[in-house]
Amino acid sequence: MMADTLATAENAFLVLADRVQHGWLTVGDDGRIAAIGEGRAPERGANLNGDTLIPGLVELHTDHLESHYYPRPAVRWHKLGAVLAYDAQIAASGITTVFDSLRAGTDEDGGDAGADLFELAKTIEQAAEQDLLRASHITHLRCEMPADDVMNAVKRFVAHRLPGLMSLMDHTPGQRQFRDLDKYLIYARKTGKEAAEVRERARERMRQGTARAQASRPALIRLAQEHGVPLASHDDTTADDVAQAAEEGIALSEFPTTMEAASACHENGITVVVGAPNLLRGGSHSGNVSAEALARAGLLDILSSDYIPGSLLMAAFALPQRVPAITLPDAIATVTRNPARAVHLRDRGEIAPGMRADLVRVHMAGALPVVRQVWRGGRRIA
Repeated sequence: MMADTLATAENAFLVLADRVQHGWLTVGDDGRIAAIGEGRAPERGANLNGDTLIPGLVELHTDHLESHYYPRPAVRWHKLGAVLAYDAQIAASGITTVFDSLRAGTDEDGGDAGADLFELAKTIEQAAEQDLLRASHITHLRCEMPADDVMNAVKRFVAHRLPGLMSLMDHTPGQRQFRDLDKYLIYARKTGKEAAEVRERARERMRQGTARAQASRPALIRLAQEHGVPLASHDDTTADDVAQAAEEGIALSEFPTTMEAASACHENGITVVVGAPNLLRGGSHSGNVSAEALARAGLLDILSSDYIPGSLLMAAFALPQRVPAITLPDAIATVTRNPARAVHLRDRGEIAPGMRADLVRVHMAGALPVVRQVWRGGRRIA
């Protein structure tokens, strides 16, 4: 872990909530921003040579830990080694607060991640206690509603530690992301199964999954509300999906699959989370609505890196180029202030006095933003 701390940063373009200004900032002994100003700093500090300084990124949904822990089918890597490698990549991507997406409930198409929920959470917790982690880690509990073990897993988890976010997942064929069964068959064939086997299993899952999800959904919502945990829906597809979420008090909609669903979210005061890879690729990899189309319609509130940590910063800087009506401060807010506020973190996500000195120095290599330095609480982590 890098030990140097930041006292003063000067000669930088600071991305503030409402503008970009050339200037400086100072950090107090408490790890919070003490002051900001324009022009030359009152005392010399770290010269950022005209690079851009933004708040540390806040990531609400990343599945990337799984790729470190399950690097190959049927291979489980060393838990702490996987956590530390994942954490290092997160920090190097400019992410200073990450919600680790841990799966509760067994998703047959998603590997065995649910079985390792408690061990992975314990490993992250112990690493944090030993000051081995660079970023701030908070649990995002992904609740696979059709799984027969989801309620036991979530109850057991919440009894030990409260997650910072819970999401309601339903990957049953014929539902939401897989409303189009042809899309599901294409996805499931990637596991190497024969088409006939996939179709038969899909029919069985449709019979079982709907009933299980209908039973577990209200129970999960009550549990989250009892403990004050923010709730997210996932893959909303229709206005009816969103109407149900609004009645249930759900705050966020992760990756709505259609313009109809995203529009309904805004009409109902639900925050829309969109994939950064979707924006950068120019469309969804699974044929859903494009992030750029949602941004042009004013329906993009938060960006998530989902499965590529480095995409978050790239997408934030690309957003004003793709949608000129969006300013750089507004684009940066989609990866900093907006996600922080959505999960009630009011001490980060903005460059302002009193806020945590979670900061990222960004150098522009042409149109590509490159992370030069990262600080959490004024302490260098990358």
